[in-house]
Amino acid sequence: MRETQFSGRDFVAVAAIVLIWGTNFVVMKVALRSFTPFELGAARFLLAAIPLIFIVPAPRLPWKWIVLYGLFQGVGQMGLLFVSLRVGMTAALASVLLQTQMFFTAVFSSLALAEMPRKAQVLGMAIVALGLSCFAMNYIVADAATQGGTTVLGFALCLGAASMWGVSNIVVRLAQRDAPGFDALGFLVLSCAVPVLPFVALTLLLNEPAAQSQRTASSSWQSWLAVVYLSWIATILAYTMWTNLIKRHGANKVAPFSLGVPVVGIASGVLLLGEQITTWQCAGIMLTVLALAYAVLGGARSRPA
Repeated sequence: MRETQFSGRDFVAVAAIVLIWGTNFVVMKVALRSFTPFELGAARFLLAAIPLIFIVPAPRLPWKWIVLYGLFQGVGQMGLLFVSLRVGMTAALASVLLQTQMFFTAVFSSLALAEMPRKAQVLGMAIVALGLSCFAMNYIVADAATQGGTTVLGFALCLGAASMWGVSNIVVRLAQRDAPGFDALGFLVLSCAVPVLPFVALTLLLNEPAAQSQRTASSSWQSWLAVVYLSWIATILAYTMWTNLIKRHGANKVAPFSLGVPVVGIASGVLLLGEQITTWQCAGIMLTVLALAYAVLGGARSRPA
């Protein structure tokens, strides 16, 4: 790929993406005040798919990849993340833990695609393992489990969401092998339709219909606005801008900017929701961000231009 320079417009797009994705977790918390995790999942992906599903051309690739991506990225990643935020996970910590998908992706790539992780990724995994140990100490040390607004279940589910993101990345890689150059926007829009029915089924299975209808009807306008934000801003707009940047400049130059997402996520969680970060969590965050930075920046330096 011919090297290109970032324009002022590109930097504005990057800043907008980091801000949108960083505050995304706070918006999820707001929406979950009125919706159950599965109601939020159904509403988010339904609004993200309609009306674009009737406008955007379908990508030329087998439907199995669209279905698999929708199940792993939608039901798997977002479903587990929403439940995690409901049962005991802060927006600040979730913004960091979800980024460990990079290392889950490396592990799954070695298993499914026979692609061995780079040295930078291996060292990053070792550092992030220390970070996860610090997070675990938050629950092992006496009385620490009551601090920081998180629970063991919420922590485990958030890591599960990161692993589902890693699996969905592998699905994209396999789809690219099967149908090189498929349209990314069409793929994204169609895949958003896949999780809707599973989320609706889970909602009906786990909630009393009468209570569900009463709760949804009484949802505040802030919660409905949060759903629109998650669907159109965080999903369609941000992913489209991100894809366009990668197309113009390549993943190596664009990916490092994603390191700003957990920084914004931590700041927004603390400032907007008043979340607290314990000493052990702070140590875990620092080690995790360090691991991400080394894996992204160190890996980029080791690859040819």
